[in-house]
Amino acid sequence: MQLQEFSSWTPEIWSPAPFDEWRDKLQSVCGRFNPFGRQEHSVVNGGVVLRDAAGMEIVQVATDVEVVRREQNDIRLDYGEYFFLLVQLQGVCGIEQQGQQSIIAPGDCILVDSSLPSNFYFNGQFSNHLSVHLPRQLLLAEEPNDFDVSRRLGAEDPMSTMLRALVAKMLQMPASHKRSVELRKLLLQATRQAFAADAPNAPLCPKERASGRLEFARALVDRHLTAEWLTPQWLANRLGVSMRTLQEDFNAVGTTVTSFIRDRRLRLAKERLVEKQRRGADQSTTIAEIAFSSGFNDISYFNRCFRKAFDCSPKDVVRK
Repeated sequence: MQLQEFSSWTPEIWSPAPFDEWRDKLQSVCGRFNPFGRQEHSVVNGGVVLRDAAGMEIVQVATDVEVVRREQNDIRLDYGEYFFLLVQLQGVCGIEQQGQQSIIAPGDCILVDSSLPSNFYFNGQFSNHLSVHLPRQLLLAEEPNDFDVSRRLGAEDPMSTMLRALVAKMLQMPASHKRSVELRKLLLQATRQAFAADAPNAPLCPKERASGRLEFARALVDRHLTAEWLTPQWLANRLGVSMRTLQEDFNAVGTTVTSFIRDRRLRLAKERLVEKQRRGADQSTTIAEIAFSSGFNDISYFNRCFRKAFDCSPKDVVRK
């Protein structure tokens, strides 16, 4: 399929880049993703380009490496803050996540969760795709928020066509444009609908290993982040383990259940404050309302935690 709306993003010839330089650029804009398979050639045909599109990060990743991996240890050191909406432009790419495998071709779309291990297979063949970085907490803040990651949307699927059109439009619009906020919201809403799980809230069957339980625990926290009932005890009950076992699982990765929940809520509040700052004159939503809607019920406590986490106050973010 020839994607006319992205013709300027699919040059016929790509300049080779040193392997180390290509890897370092990928990790600087996408996180700890580790490429393999071109070290012996020292160069990669392709590039990694970061662009601001209507106030949202979009990364073009072109490569001919063998495989790119993101493993559990990478996530532990670099916890994922994004869902990546991938739009394939040239070549093919095999994607594996949560035991599900898909192969995407030009025009296809797929959703990848940066908080879960993943593999991207290129087999030394050239591939070129756009990766739209969707803020994790904003995508999960509204229903539906239970997604089928690594599920391919074919190029001819109407939802895939709509997502490509939105991405193409965003690439033409600066963050300062008055319609950029609404366009970002529209892309989040379309992504929620396009990748909504067929059976949301299906009962979880925690794995015996701590890493498996952590994976489910993180998913539950993100899915119910603003709910009043989200407490460490509720989480342990939902997973079918004791509070002690759950605390030990989180202690093993250097945190506590309470701290993890608080951190996710703080990051959601910060994303919403940034959106408030971008709206400029539209100040109808107060900082207190953002704090309460993000799961906090004490504004003083929220302010203290926010300053400790981000070294600035909520007002500083809005005034930036």
